[in-house]
Amino acid sequence: MVMASPFKFSTGLAFLFFVTFFLILTDGKEPTYLAHVCSNRTTFTTDSPYQANLNTVLSALATRASSDSGFGNVTAGQRPDSVYGFFLCRGDVRGEGCKDCVVFAANNSLKLCPVVKQAVLYYEQCLLRYTNRALFSIMDTSDGVYLWGSQDVLDNQGRYDELVGTVMRAAVREAATSARKLATNKANYTKSQTIYSLVQCTPDLSSVECNRCLMEIINQLPTGKQSARVLTPSCTARHDFFAFYNESLIATPAAAPAVLPPQARPEGKSHSKITIVAITAPIAVCAILFIFAYWLLVRRWRQEYNALEENAKSDIMVTEALQLNFAAIEAATDKFSENNKLGAGGFGEVYKGVLPNGQEIAVKRLSKRSCQGAEEFKNEVLLVAKLQHRNLVRFLGFCLEGGEKILVYEFVPNRSLDNFLFDSEKREQLDWSRRYNLIIGIARAILYLHEESQLKVIHRDLKASNILLDGKMNPKISDFGIARIFGADQTQANTKRIIGTYGYMPPEYAMHGRFSMKSDIYSFGVLILEIISGKNNTNFYQTDGSEDLPSYAWKLWRKGTPLEFLDSMLGDSYSRNEVVRCIHIGLLCLQEDPGDRPSIATIVLVLNSYSVSLPNPKQPAFVLRSKGDSTMPIKTLDSSESTGPYPFLLSSNGWSVNEVSITEIDPR
Repeated sequence: MVMASPFKFSTGLAFLFFVTFFLILTDGKEPTYLAHVCSNRTTFTTDSPYQANLNTVLSALATRASSDSGFGNVTAGQRPDSVYGFFLCRGDVRGEGCKDCVVFAANNSLKLCPVVKQAVLYYEQCLLRYTNRALFSIMDTSDGVYLWGSQDVLDNQGRYDELVGTVMRAAVREAATSARKLATNKANYTKSQTIYSLVQCTPDLSSVECNRCLMEIINQLPTGKQSARVLTPSCTARHDFFAFYNESLIATPAAAPAVLPPQARPEGKSHSKITIVAITAPIAVCAILFIFAYWLLVRRWRQEYNALEENAKSDIMVTEALQLNFAAIEAATDKFSENNKLGAGGFGEVYKGVLPNGQEIAVKRLSKRSCQGAEEFKNEVLLVAKLQHRNLVRFLGFCLEGGEKILVYEFVPNRSLDNFLFDSEKREQLDWSRRYNLIIGIARAILYLHEESQLKVIHRDLKASNILLDGKMNPKISDFGIARIFGADQTQANTKRIIGTYGYMPPEYAMHGRFSMKSDIYSFGVLILEIISGKNNTNFYQTDGSEDLPSYAWKLWRKGTPLEFLDSMLGDSYSRNEVVRCIHIGLLCLQEDPGDRPSIATIVLVLNSYSVSLPNPKQPAFVLRSKGDSTMPIKTLDSSESTGPYPFLLSSNGWSVNEVSITEIDPR
């Protein structure tokens, strides 16, 4: 009989161990995003010394995060281009967990806060901050974030708040005097409920400053809430009804036991014992390696399961934090008074409201006839809540109570772009400078949706009525009711249910149900032509024979007279190069083959640089050939699918835009 060599057997297990270990190490876990704050008071330009120093700081922070300290700070550059940065991991997040979070935050920071000199990113596992001013050993509670659950304590709220205060203050005293500036505490509220708390400061703060920072933020925690937290750059505090931290990892690791000196081997031992050791040692090593490899595999499976569970908890937390009380919304709108109504449509009605702190809001009360269910509604809420950009309408919260489905947004005083662009009097307020800024702002928002946000979002309904204007006439994209999320490697999708607006849909979507990022590019091309000309594509043929807006622009481009396309109200106050360049971009966006349309990143680059050359456009794709030649067999026309803040606003003459939203079409 030929027996396998113990050495060969252990080598095979060792190989299995190393392969398994490599898989574990390369399976980075994405941290749970909470919030970010971009202080846009100061910005930098790309390829500047500040950009180079910031890259150095982010790289160094990612490298230092592998230590077990859980905190690191870095400075790079000389004034006025100095960059100061640090990271802080939650007390029970160490080693690879801390490193994974910091590396992810560093890589994501310039996407969330582009060209901004001051930023702080909050994740469940860590926070990362950088700025252009000294910040080490300085207490700072600005740029803070408040999060709390929607569940109130129903029984004996006074006793509960008192107990929370006692638990938190005890934790603060311990954290302020500890070396790690970290402490946890817990207390029984009922036989089945325990209050858990965690407070933490950056370790560079003095005991006095740490105590002052924590006392300041715990005094701002809301009362009567089962869970709440405050996140600031210098300190954080949280309490909840479940153990959200690992108690065993919070404690300072015990010192390694002393190594005992080896005992002297008695003389005169028989040679047989040496032989036994020689045989059993490899077997023992093999067994240990096998057990360790099995443990690593189980650990990996468990991490994957916990990742799914934590993502679900994160979505629940976001949902709870944004859920608003119906009574509060009703009070803010004066019980949905007609005097506060901003507009109406198939989706429902929109009201202006004022919160107790004086903040103005837009309250969108969806019609009870809406076919959108509760789960679809919550999915839309989670999508919009994760999108934050200065050129997107800011989402504030929602209400799903007693059959009501309500969305709450920031109030945008100048309503939608179509109210100005297609009104003969208001259009005079849109000089060329403002129109050019509108085009750039919309392009930046699309770039964020397609490439810079955590999600790859296809809007699918870009049009003038979904572009809102703030007090300074800055554009903000709204209405994500029919938006779709793409996977990281996904390029297109198909649907049999065509939803969108006639005149803005590309031919491959309208006729075959195919949509992609290039679908939004087509819609953006129509928007560009409308902004330049001041004319509405959906009813342009009614005033100019059989031609639509793209065909009219193409005819003038071929004649070599593109400036005739410009709105006559602008007179001579415009930049010829900018106008021609924008018409050029608009025509490229309208190419029939989606592959011929430029990416949004290219468009943004071209809008900000005159040195980038453009290919010659081909004849645009035309969906509207003439009044009597429609290429799309329409089955049902409805506007009830629109769920943005307030499209279809009423003007003094009725609907502000002569639009038709297509909700179902039979693809050819």
